[in-house]
Amino acid sequence: MDMTDKPRIGIIIGTTRPARFGHKPAQWFYDIARQRDDADFEIVDLRDYDLPLFAEDRSPIFAPSENPEVRRWSDKIASLDGYIFVTAEYNHSISAALKNALDSIYPEFGRKPASFVGYGATGGSRAVEHLRGILAELHVATLKQAVHIGMTEMMGFLMHGKTFADFPYLDQTAGPVLDDIVWWSRALRTARAA
Repeated sequence: MDMTDKPRIGIIIGTTRPARFGHKPAQWFYDIARQRDDADFEIVDLRDYDLPLFAEDRSPIFAPSENPEVRRWSDKIASLDGYIFVTAEYNHSISAALKNALDSIYPEFGRKPASFVGYGATGGSRAVEHLRGILAELHVATLKQAVHIGMTEMMGFLMHGKTFADFPYLDQTAGPVLDDIVWWSRALRTARAA
C-alpha cells in the first residue's frame, strides 16, 4: 500500500432496528469528517450485512467464515485503516447486532485504531466502555477522545424536533476525535506495513 494514500476510516452504525436513531449521528459525524482532506471517510451500516448469529464451528481467530455475508463484512473491515463506532446504549452495553458483527471476524481488525460516537443514557458512555474491552480482544487500539450525545440532546431530537444544528457544541467534540483517528490510522498503517 502506498503510504501517501489517505487512510480509509469507516463510520460504523452499530444498530439495526427499524426505528433506530444511529443513522442520524453517523450522518452528522460523516458530514463533519468529509470536510477534511487528510483521510477518506465512509459510512458502514450493519443493516447492509445480513450477518447470521455467530455459530461457526471454529473461532475466527483460527479460521475465516465460509458464510458469504460474513466474508463481505470481513472484506469491508479489512479494507479500512480505522473505525468510528456509532453506538447506542442498550441495557448498559452495546447492541446485540454490533456484538455479533464483532464476534464474526477477528484478524481484519488487528492493530487499527477506533474511536466512538455514543448516544443515550449517560451519553452512551457505558456502551463505549464495554466496546473498549471487546475491541481490546480484537487488537484494536481504542482512543481517548469520543463524542457523547446525552439524554438532553436525545430528548430534543426525539421529542422536540431538534437537529444537530441546535446543539453546536457537539460539533466541537468531533474535531479532537477526527484529529486522533486520522493520526493513529496513519501511524498504525505505517507500522503494519513495516
